[in-house]
Amino acid sequence: MGSLPGPDDILRRELASGLVVLARENYSSPSVVLAGYLTAHGLDEDESRAGLADLTASGLMRGTERRSFQEIYESIESIGAGLGVSGGKVGTSFHGKALAEDLGVLLELLEEILRHPVFPEGPIAQLRHEKLTALSIRDDDTGARADMAFDEIAYPDHPYRIPNEGRRESVSSLTAADLAAFHREHYGPRGMVVCIVGAVPAGRAIDQVAEVLGGWSSFSANAAPAVPAAAAPPAVLRQVVPIPGKVQADVVIGAPGPSRFEAHYLAAALANSVLGRFGMMGRIGETVREKAGLAYYAYSSLEGGPGPGSWKTVAGVHPGHLEETVDLIRREIGRLVERGVTRTELEDNQAHFIGRLPLQLETNEGVAGALLNLERYQLGLDYYRRYPDLVRAVTREAAVEAVRRHLHPDRLAIGIAGPPA
Repeated sequence: MGSLPGPDDILRRELASGLVVLARENYSSPSVVLAGYLTAHGLDEDESRAGLADLTASGLMRGTERRSFQEIYESIESIGAGLGVSGGKVGTSFHGKALAEDLGVLLELLEEILRHPVFPEGPIAQLRHEKLTALSIRDDDTGARADMAFDEIAYPDHPYRIPNEGRRESVSSLTAADLAAFHREHYGPRGMVVCIVGAVPAGRAIDQVAEVLGGWSSFSANAAPAVPAAAAPPAVLRQVVPIPGKVQADVVIGAPGPSRFEAHYLAAALANSVLGRFGMMGRIGETVREKAGLAYYAYSSLEGGPGPGSWKTVAGVHPGHLEETVDLIRREIGRLVERGVTRTELEDNQAHFIGRLPLQLETNEGVAGALLNLERYQLGLDYYRRYPDLVRAVTREAAVEAVRRHLHPDRLAIGIAGPPA
C-alpha cells in the first residue's frame, strides 16, 4: 500500500450528528473494507443482564423493518460481500467487505441493521439457543475457565469481571424486548466512527457515508464510555476451577495493565514482548517451555484498550507440573521487575515492532483497524509516521518502570482450570 498512513492520505470528516468518517484510498485490489464502532457497550451490565450488549449486536441482522433474516443474508451474499456486528464491554463494532462498486449497497445494509432492527421473536430465540450452546462449550474449556477465574479475582467490583458474552443463567433470561430496549437506549451516531479503505476515492466514500448515515440523529448516551480504573491485587490471589474429565490444566497469571491511553503503554508493550512474545515467546517461553519442558504452550499478553486491560501470562500444562510452572512464571515476572530488560532485548524488540508495522498495514483490513485506533485513542493522523521514532525513544528505564507500575511477583491474580485434584 505504499507509505505508512498519514495526514496527507487519510481523509477525516465529522458530521453534524457527531459521527466521524475516515477514508483512505488503495487501488491495489478492486475491494473495499468498511469498519467502525459505536458507543453501545456492556459496562453497566450486572450479573443478571450479562451478555446483553453482545446478544443485541448479534440480533441486529436477525430481521429489520424491511427484510427478514434470510433476506438480509441473501442481499449480502448476492454481491459476494460480508458484514457482521459484535458487541462487548466498551463498544459495538462492525466490519464488512465488498467490491468497491458495491460500497453503496453495503452502507445501506449497515444503516438498515443499525437503525431499524426489529428483533423478531423466532430468530432471536434461535440466536439465544446458539449463544447458550457456545457458552456451554466455553464453560467446559479449561483455557476459557482459567481466564474467567483470573478476571473474577483481578477485577473485583469492576465491569471486566463479567464476561462479554455473559453467562448461561443471564443469557437464558434475556428476551427480544430486552434487546429492543437496549437498542433504543444505546444505539446512535454520537461517538460513532466509520472507516472506509479501498478502491474508492476517499472524498466520494465519505460523501456516501454522509448520504446514508448523515440523517441519523437518535440518542446515544456516551460519546466515550468511561472505564473504571483497576488496582493490582493486594497479594497473590488464586482461584481454581475443577472440570471433571480433563487431562490438561490451564493457568493465567497477571494483573490489570495500562489502558491504551496511558503514556507508558508503548514501553509496557515492549516489556511484554520481552517477557513472553518475541521469538519463541520471550523469556516465559524459553524458561517454562523450552528449558524446563513444563508447558504445552506459554506466553504473555497485554490487552490495552480503552480501560485497564489485563497483563497476563498464559500456560497449558500437565496437572502434575502446575505448581512448578506457577513458580517459574512468578520468578520470571520478578526478574523483569527487579532487573528490567537488557540492551540487546530492547533493541531486538524495537526492531521487531518497527519492522512488523508495514506488514500489518499490507491489507485493507489492517489499515482500517489502524485508522480506527488513531481515532479511538486520539493518537493523531501522523502517528504511524512517528511510530518508528516513538519506539526507538523507549529506554530500558522506561520499560522497567512500566512493568513496575502493574506487575509484582507477590501481587498477582492466578486463575487455574483443569481436572479435579
